Amino acid sequence: MRYAVLLAAAAGLSAQSLQFDFTSAAPAPGFRHAAPGARYTEETGYGFEDASPGPSYFSVRVPEEGNYKVTMTFGDSAADSVTTIKAELRRLMLEHVRVPAGKVETRSFLVNVRTPKYPGGEVKLKERERTFEARAWDNRLTLEFTDAHPAVRTVAIEKAAGVPTVYIVGDSTSTDQPREPYNSWGQMLTRFFKPGIAVANHGESGESLRGFLGENRWAKILSLVQPGDFVLIQMGHNDQKEEREGGGAFTTYRDRLKRFVSDAREHGATPVLITPVNRLTFDAAGKIANSLGDYPDAVRQVAREENLALIDLNAMSKVFYEALGPQEGHLAFAGDDHTHHDDYGSYELAKCIVEAIRQAKLPLARYLFDTPPFDPAHPDSPAKFDIPAEPQANGERPYGQ
Repeated sequence: MRYAVLLAAAAGLSAQSLQFDFTSAAPAPGFRHAAPGARYTEETGYGFEDASPGPSYFSVRVPEEGNYKVTMTFGDSAADSVTTIKAELRRLMLEHVRVPAGKVETRSFLVNVRTPKYPGGEVKLKERERTFEARAWDNRLTLEFTDAHPAVRTVAIEKAAGVPTVYIVGDSTSTDQPREPYNSWGQMLTRFFKPGIAVANHGESGESLRGFLGENRWAKILSLVQPGDFVLIQMGHNDQKEEREGGGAFTTYRDRLKRFVSDAREHGATPVLITPVNRLTFDAAGKIANSLGDYPDAVRQVAREENLALIDLNAMSKVFYEALGPQEGHLAFAGDDHTHHDDYGSYELAKCIVEAIRQAKLPLARYLFDTPPFDPAHPDSPAKFDIPAEPQANGERPYGQ
């Protein structure tokens, strides 16, 4: 009987526009009332995930994986409001939507939802992906409402077919990190794009090019990628640690990188290579010492040989860290970690990537939104950074160093 109820609920959700009203018990036609504190259940297919104080996590079961357009209205009839929205696993979508009392604002963005299976196979998920990172792989679209006075009035979700997608191939420095104090440029990048393009972050902690192939992550992307899509590739940290006899930056790593490039092109996508971001390794002179061996240069070489766009995040992160200096460089990193970034550091690195996209005049640049020029030699002040953090801190250290 319960199975029949679930099937009926799923059919109802897939047949109707997914529209929710958070302010009225008698919503407009086509909208469902989302009562405060109403918990998510499989029977309803929507509701709040967590009743704990702090941000609200509202989830909606979607009928299939893919890109979804989310349109939200904001405003409080009695007070000024400010709302920040994150999606899925802490992807920043909207930053500080400020609405005066009695006014209403409408904003839209695209969210990518994915599941592990693909025709003929399945991604080999790590234990962390099956537990506290499960939100990145389930069949729900999860929205986080946060900030000083969040005021969400309505949410409407609809399938966004035919829009281009940016796929991220990467490691722990680009993945959607599940908990504070860790964050990555991949989960901040979403904030800088217009709602005409989606970001599908397939980066994962501990990954290398070899692991990405062996765990079917690349096969998963190739099952989805379409002509007109983009594939951002940033690896190197863990490839460096996997070196075996006969392997290295200019041999096995270079060959695998060329395979990824060739595969993406065969599917009509535009590959973009990103040099691996620097670690926090100041020398006695206050300069960042290279800790990544020949891997950044191998990426640069492949970009030249394949006539590819290159985002030199290795060079830009060096300038960024040195601008902060040995005394404040740690403010871009998670605690005493010298590899993984915090919210501020990943936000600034996402700005580096956006600036490189603009300077390279990539077709991707036309989708950029609210992105004034950025110079990593003059980063934003860490003291003024105010993106709301999650209350769930002390996250498990990501794989990889």
